[in-house]
Amino acid sequence: MEPKQLSQELRQGKNPDMTRRRAIIGLSMLGGSMGQLVTLYQTGIVSHLPDPPGQQLFDADRVDASNYAYSRFNSPDGPIMVVNYALTGWLAAAGGLDRARRNPLIPIAMGVKLVLDSVVAAELAREEWSENKAFCEYCQVATVCSVASLALAVPEVLTAVRTLLGRRDKNTAADSSTQ
Repeated sequence: MEPKQLSQELRQGKNPDMTRRRAIIGLSMLGGSMGQLVTLYQTGIVSHLPDPPGQQLFDADRVDASNYAYSRFNSPDGPIMVVNYALTGWLAAAGGLDRARRNPLIPIAMGVKLVLDSVVAAELAREEWSENKAFCEYCQVATVCSVASLALAVPEVLTAVRTLLGRRDKNTAADSSTQ
């Protein structure tokens, strides 16, 4: 696709899949913003992350300073969240208005990533609670972003899968008719 056409389709194109993709992009930016806030705390740029008043379930400072939060890749987990949500946003933004039919592998890749993100987020929430007996509300907002994005992606992913299966069926039929 020509860059000019891609620009026009992404900015002005309208169909249900694009509406959902825009929501996924927005949720990805929100999830990434949560990772940015956590990163600011985990690297000492800010000294405190506020929690909702009156809640005993949340203690962002304790969770985000715990061993759990620094146990992967010799790094705090905040920057990893930022990169992860940036990748999801990129996959949601890639391709034009009808990418499920023109390039079905992109929405399928996005769908697979969102399934993995949702499973990993649930496991990380379990670990967060197990180690700290508290949650980081910023991380849990990001978890909700992942799960909501997965739900939003389903229709386009199903269209992409049907497109691939349709192409395979046509190719298989063409191959068998030539034998």
